[in-house]
Amino acid sequence: MSTGELTKLVVKAYKDPKFRTAVAEGEFTTLVNPEKYIFKYRIDQNNDQASGTSDLSPRFNKKLPEDLDLEFLFDRSGVIIHYGTDPNSSKDDKVYKDEGEGIIGDIEQFKKVMLDYNGEEHKPNYVMISWGTLLFKGSLTEMDIEFKLFKPDGTPIRAVAKAKFQGFVEDELRVKKENNQSPDLTHIRIVKEGDTLPLMSYQIYGDSRYYLEVARANQLHHFRKLIPGQEIYFPPIEKTP
Repeated sequence: MSTGELTKLVVKAYKDPKFRTAVAEGEFTTLVNPEKYIFKYRIDQNNDQASGTSDLSPRFNKKLPEDLDLEFLFDRSGVIIHYGTDPNSSKDDKVYKDEGEGIIGDIEQFKKVMLDYNGEEHKPNYVMISWGTLLFKGSLTEMDIEFKLFKPDGTPIRAVAKAKFQGFVEDELRVKKENNQSPDLTHIRIVKEGDTLPLMSYQIYGDSRYYLEVARANQLHHFRKLIPGQEIYFPPIEKTP
């Protein structure tokens, strides 16, 4: 049930894809909540021509991770006020005014959360974005910052950052969410430490002997040495008695 209290959009940075290890000082709260956010969904299709036919018949391959588009406003002109949590009191109200460096400090903190290189994962931080019913997990793929208002000396005091994020579902959640166990469906699985092709074939089809067909479908020449993180495509297979 809503209390009517103003809730701000929050971005938290994490070092790992399971969102267990937070980045030190890796949190950013929006000055002003966005007017909108956009989810983008894409479907990957296989347009290869079927053997013995002249027509292209697009075939579903997999649903790609959703993308999220957001805009963030930075303003130190003194126009925007952050209101306190107590609707009957203004003691916590804060006017965002220039403190000498304009919005430079705000943007640097924002970039630390979004862009700082994660040495352990060899990629930018993982981020969790939450606001109301929005809960998004992913990482930044693209960002433009447009500076729009300046002091006489050229110091920016207003800017808009347009950011694009690519989302994902953790491997364990992906399997539970899809819940596709039928051998007549297409499956995509991520190789984990200790996985073998016969074992994975058994988990998908209930029979390990189909691993050679899976190897051919993935053009695996060294299927005895699977690499953790590798994607394996398990095609529909007509079981033989």
